Amino acid sequence: MLSSLRLILAVNISRLITFLVKTLQLGAASVLPGAIALRLYPEILSLMCQQISQGIILVCGTNGKTTTSLLVKNILTLQGYKVVHNETGANLVNGLVTALINQANWQGKLRADYGILEVDENILPLVVDTIQPKFILALNLFRDQLDRYGEVDSISQRWQQAIANLPTETIVILNGDDPTLAYLGQNLTQPVFFFGLNQPELSVDILDYATDSTYCPRCGSALDYHHIYLSHLGDFHCHNCGFTKPELAINSQEWSQILIGVYNKYNTIAAVLLSLKIGIKATIINQAITQFKAAFGRAEEIIIDNKIVKILLAKNPVGLNETIRAVHQANQGENTVTLLVLNDRTPDGTDVSWIWDVDTEQLTQLQGKIIVSGDRTYDLALRMQYSNPSPEHLIVIDNLSTAIKTALDNTPMAVPLYILPTYSAMLEVRQLLTGKKIL
Repeated sequence: MLSSLRLILAVNISRLITFLVKTLQLGAASVLPGAIALRLYPEILSLMCQQISQGIILVCGTNGKTTTSLLVKNILTLQGYKVVHNETGANLVNGLVTALINQANWQGKLRADYGILEVDENILPLVVDTIQPKFILALNLFRDQLDRYGEVDSISQRWQQAIANLPTETIVILNGDDPTLAYLGQNLTQPVFFFGLNQPELSVDILDYATDSTYCPRCGSALDYHHIYLSHLGDFHCHNCGFTKPELAINSQEWSQILIGVYNKYNTIAAVLLSLKIGIKATIINQAITQFKAAFGRAEEIIIDNKIVKILLAKNPVGLNETIRAVHQANQGENTVTLLVLNDRTPDGTDVSWIWDVDTEQLTQLQGKIIVSGDRTYDLALRMQYSNPSPEHLIVIDNLSTAIKTALDNTPMAVPLYILPTYSAMLEVRQLLTGKKIL
């Protein structure tokens, strides 16, 4: 009886906070309500997950979680399932709890077929036992916030130890183009299915400087690549021990993609393979792909003063390299205006040395205007200076509001403005553009 009262109290206080935050237009209320609910009822995450009838889908990885999760949600919803999803991208425990409470009634009763929960790569080992997912979808592992997470090998080891304790019927879907995840899959007892690319036309000629897993995870020898798609993702083989890219469970050539960039091709086929394993028909999946619209900050388009603003979240070397690659491929030459915003707050990671692993030279080659801003404006300006931009094309503005206004003023009507922010910077950018923020 006491536990039931605590649950009701936690749920209703959380819902009240959500109502107040949204009514006062303070943000999406995606974090704070769950944090308070956990204080009042620490077991609430487990209790909520147990009520979801068909099971939980955990989506993890360094890049692409929010976009992939949203596509999976759209596919399942189109099929007629009722889905709960932490759609704002709040992927720590408080964000998960908030999303689940928002779908519950005042008594904490939750009726949903599937729960799609994007989880931070560092908390996956902490929540899998509590959540007991039916599916785990792992997109990639790149260096990200080394001050918090460490190297990708240590994350992979923690994932393997956590997943090994799950029931043998848990279905694991991994990126077979990622050597670290391919090796992880070989060491699991659960059913494992791999997705990846088999499209040489999407490959690049050489490995980026910001690559992480170019050595064999089995024997430590250097890997050979026949095709390189993105960072260390590609068709790899170890001549020393024979470790190689696993057989894929999906043909990427058969599926179109959402949004721009090779990284979104990966996001698409990951969601497709998961949906196929659930039993969704191809016609439904293709319809969802066609109708897809970006999550906030992930290739999101906002119209400001009749100008198109594209926000491309870039929070680590690989992410920024790929967004720069997408901007470069959409080449508008001297008309291109790109605003880069670098913060070093807790959600971003306090170590910003990773910007020296980014191929910013691709931006300077466009000869368009480059504006830098954020908490670490001058670190970013120095990195850009080493890319040899034309003096008239690099603009340094430490005030973000002024930087956005300058970027908009310099953007022609028919050309998109590209904003490439880190995570907390993305929230600030959206608040300034839309008048809202995330709490």
